[in-house]
Amino acid sequence: MNRPNPDELLDRLQRDEEKSQRGRLKIFFGASAGVGKTFAMLLAARRRKDEGTDLVVGIVETHGRKETLALIEGLEVIPPARIEYRGRLLAEFDLDAALARKPQLILVDELAHSNVQGSRHLKRWQDVQELLDAGIDVYTTVNVQHLESLNDVVGQITGIRVWETVPDRVFDLADEVTLVDLPPEELLDRLREGKVYMPQQAEHAVRNFFRKGNLIALRELALRRTADRVDAQMREYRADQSIERIWQARERIIVCVGAGPESSNLVRAAARLASNQKADWLAVYVETPKLERLPDAIRKRTLDALKLASELGAETVTLQGDEVAPTVLAYARMRNVSKLVVGASSVAGWRARLKPSVAQQMVWSARDIDVTLVNSGAVREAAERHDAVRGFAGPDMGGRRSTPASYAYALAICAAITAIAGMLLDRIAQTNLVMLYLLGAVFTAARLGRGPGVLFSFLGVAAFDFFFVPPRMSFTVADTQYLLTFAVMLLTSLTISHLTASLKRQAHLATLRERRTGAMFAMTRELGGALMTDQIIEIGMRHVSEVFQAHTVILLPDSAEKVRPKVENPDPAITLSDTDLDCDIAQWVYDQQKQAGHGTETLPAAMALYLPLKAPMRTRGVIALVSERMEEFAVPEQRRMLDTFVAQIALALERVHYVEIAQDALVSMESERLRNSLLSAISHDLRTPLTAIVGFASVLAEQGVAVSGGSQAQELSEAIRDEALRMNGLVINLLDMARLQEGSMRLNRQWSSVEEVIGSALAGCRRMLGERKVQARVPPDLPLVQLDAVLVERLFTNLLENAAKYTPAGTPLSIDASLLQEDAHRYVRAEVSDNGPGLPAGMETRVFDKFTRGEKESAKPGIGLGLSICRAIVEAHGGRIGATNRTGPDGRILGATFWFLLPADENPPAEGELLEPPGWAVATAAPGNASNPSAGPA
Repeated sequence: MNRPNPDELLDRLQRDEEKSQRGRLKIFFGASAGVGKTFAMLLAARRRKDEGTDLVVGIVETHGRKETLALIEGLEVIPPARIEYRGRLLAEFDLDAALARKPQLILVDELAHSNVQGSRHLKRWQDVQELLDAGIDVYTTVNVQHLESLNDVVGQITGIRVWETVPDRVFDLADEVTLVDLPPEELLDRLREGKVYMPQQAEHAVRNFFRKGNLIALRELALRRTADRVDAQMREYRADQSIERIWQARERIIVCVGAGPESSNLVRAAARLASNQKADWLAVYVETPKLERLPDAIRKRTLDALKLASELGAETVTLQGDEVAPTVLAYARMRNVSKLVVGASSVAGWRARLKPSVAQQMVWSARDIDVTLVNSGAVREAAERHDAVRGFAGPDMGGRRSTPASYAYALAICAAITAIAGMLLDRIAQTNLVMLYLLGAVFTAARLGRGPGVLFSFLGVAAFDFFFVPPRMSFTVADTQYLLTFAVMLLTSLTISHLTASLKRQAHLATLRERRTGAMFAMTRELGGALMTDQIIEIGMRHVSEVFQAHTVILLPDSAEKVRPKVENPDPAITLSDTDLDCDIAQWVYDQQKQAGHGTETLPAAMALYLPLKAPMRTRGVIALVSERMEEFAVPEQRRMLDTFVAQIALALERVHYVEIAQDALVSMESERLRNSLLSAISHDLRTPLTAIVGFASVLAEQGVAVSGGSQAQELSEAIRDEALRMNGLVINLLDMARLQEGSMRLNRQWSSVEEVIGSALAGCRRMLGERKVQARVPPDLPLVQLDAVLVERLFTNLLENAAKYTPAGTPLSIDASLLQEDAHRYVRAEVSDNGPGLPAGMETRVFDKFTRGEKESAKPGIGLGLSICRAIVEAHGGRIGATNRTGPDGRILGATFWFLLPADENPPAEGELLEPPGWAVATAAPGNASNPSAGPA
């Protein structure tokens, strides 16, 4: 077995993680209706239900079959949604109810079903996709004739075209496909017995769709499609397990899409070829000047074919060029393409030799690329009988014809040139007058378009013949040599007119591309200099509005992840109005990270187009736009330009977001560094005078003061000592926190007894605890732990002082220690409990933050560092710390408990193996103040 490739392993892990967050899709696949897909789905669902799976029935089409109805009994069924359509209430699958219920598994029959107009999605498979995105497993059914790539094949076999289809990518992404197969004879028997359709429908079906030959062919298609999927799973498994070396080179196919009616057939043929050969494939459309002049109705075929190719998994590309074949071949060699798929030409004989078709040119020129010809003559002939394309198109991008006024202007220009030629007839040679008409042809074609230019060419020849060729004022020609002049003049004029119009169109296209590229550059430059979110929104909206002639708005999420328009004073000339904006659709786009609205497959009846602002880390918002020519967004080049604009805006928003985060982090780091430096300096400078004050106060308290009122002076000296000791404790906490933050404190781990550490802490807290009773419960078999005894003593001391500070005087405290086994690791768990008012709500974690106190504006002394030091000490030992409230049976708070865990995985050494004993003696509390750690309650 070969060593796995790290990149492929990482990619597989990422794919597995994505799959784990989505629901699993299981498809029950059959050759035709009646083979038992729904029955098999319900049987499998019954088994899952018996295993304890939370299962509901979303929608199941029983067609009145008793066996199917019996399997639904006892299962939870989501009531269908009622949608009004043309005055009738129709039942549809209730997607919102299913998402609200959110079961583990849901049954959704007939994946290829088209939803009633007014539903959220056009197709049921889109509903299933949203269920999967929500983490819900789905069982569904589909027939082979509903797969998009096999739709036309099934239509040719059966003579019946099914219009409800499912993209192959949905089928291929299913986690499991179960083939439900039935021999044709048994299926026909079921039909005759009325188990598939009603008797009258069954008889009609047997005579048409359900003929034995059809069923055999459909069965073979279903078996082959299932075999292809199994083969793909096998290849994927072998690749994942690195069983054999993976080929780096892949087959790549290009299908040449044109404006002909056979484009959809070519796309489906290329999809099947790519699926069989496991190859990447591209759908390429070359927009030549000739194709640009076609009417919108014919150009729409190309857009539909490109959209179909995208749905079938192809990469769509639109190229610009004068000729289709050289442009496609150059692009194919650049992309390292191995096969070309083109439509076979129906032109033969001398016409094919005189003007070779695109297919013939590719066969002759593509010597290093395989060319596959697809015969679609029947489809082309059927479409040609319905199409009648006449006339010339105008020079604009929309392909509209020249207006009648343009032809009138061409007539006027011809009349003006004829008048000028008449005035110059006696001054220049007759043949030079031809140049005036050629100049007029150039001017007319450049200003008015191809059609008026052609009209001027014919009118110019006629006017020259009528007014200037003897005999004048007559179309009769005395000298036959003028016929050659007329022919050359007409041909030259037509050529000039054609070339001028073509150059103008190309110049217009180049100007348009340059303008858009310039707009992209300008927007990118402005976005690069933007430092605030409002600036990015203003720049993005302005440039999108200018380039696409649209009203737009950018919606960003608030703290509750609800998208709202961000700009406070929008420009009404570019901003989308509130009547056209639907925030609910925008919220769905933001949540699902998918496009929706006009021209998409989700809520296409909406006025605006909604696109998510996807950045590398997450979706930053939604952009909505409305244009007077929304159909232009279906053009691949236009859509790619829009997607590029949207991506740049999203990247800018993410950049500013992380710049703000970085600035906040920098300010926090500098503040933290300054605070630590200040704490360290203060603690070092104050510690020496505080130590002196404590020493002097202790001397005064012990020796007394030999003055009048000596007892009062002694009390004052003791008070000075106590306050100085308290301030010294605060300074020690400040110094410890500064050392812990700097990382300069090193643990002095030694094998120590938790019982002895508790005793030392109790002795050190004698003054703070006063008359409180402290009960310590330590098991005698608690093992030694490797820890820094001084720091852990400080840990207990701070916890005891905190409990004494925030509980009523005289209330008891307790310390408990035990050995805990958790996730194959051992810990020593220690708890300090009190009988006070407990922790405020929500403070269980925050009390361990620096400078956080349990009571704000309290008279109790302290600066909120004790518990923060406790957490730093525990984490330095690799443990955990927490706090919680103790409650009684009635829910009343009995007090607070602070606990921590110290690792105890290592076994202590045997007796006598310690290198040095602990450096302190066990200190016990004074009688009446606290109990001995090993004793019971005082």
